[in-house]
Amino acid sequence: MDDLRRSRLNNTGKERETVPHDERPGAAGVDPEQLWLRPTEPRRGRRPSFSREGIIAAAVTMADAEGIEAVTMRRVAAQVGAGVMSLYSYAPDKETLLELMVDHVSGELTVTDPLGGDWRTDLKTIAHLQRAHMLRHPWLPAALSTRRVPGPNTLAFLEHALAALRPTGLDGAAKLEVFAQLTAFVAGHVAHEITQTEAARSPDRVAAEARYLAAVAADGRHPELAEVLSAPGRPLTAEATFARFLGRLIDGLDAD
Repeated sequence: MDDLRRSRLNNTGKERETVPHDERPGAAGVDPEQLWLRPTEPRRGRRPSFSREGIIAAAVTMADAEGIEAVTMRRVAAQVGAGVMSLYSYAPDKETLLELMVDHVSGELTVTDPLGGDWRTDLKTIAHLQRAHMLRHPWLPAALSTRRVPGPNTLAFLEHALAALRPTGLDGAAKLEVFAQLTAFVAGHVAHEITQTEAARSPDRVAAEARYLAAVAADGRHPELAEVLSAPGRPLTAEATFARFLGRLIDGLDAD
């Protein structure tokens, strides 16, 4: 019996659908040629009431609202009104579905404004686009922390970033490293930003943390920390903080 379907016979002798053995991302390898270069073969018989785009859109909506852990093949199938087994010809496992989701939302990163020619300014613009994008889809930082196979939308944005780096004179490998470093920075910052936003919803916890740091600064054993905490504060808006961190990163890049 086909392992992919993972079907079992019930006591009436009829097949029943079961949840895939492992829904975790990374459980199965993804063949990029099969995924991105070979179009989905048309199904025989009656045309289904759903499409791969519909499946991906349903999964993205679910992840945006509840997190990537909430996305399962069974739940997505129920959302589009299909049997879970019928999804396998579109996305054979959750890892493939996640690849499709990442590239699907990357289509939102369409860049219409031309590059300005100042590569540092252009990289900062790209990073701000990425931050806004990841804040719209809070599951993205975690999804991007594992190896992803770039699809057409992702490659289009990468092409734009590489064009921004052309004035640097860096070789190809270095350009890819800079883009990877920038994306990792944005993903890490957004993940922290989301965590801090959630923590700020608990005023008691924020107040307790402030009292704790004040006590530590006053104990005489942490003079460097005490000096830092006594210094004038800087704008603490999320946008201002991101811009400061981003500036330190990009202004410190060596283009030689």
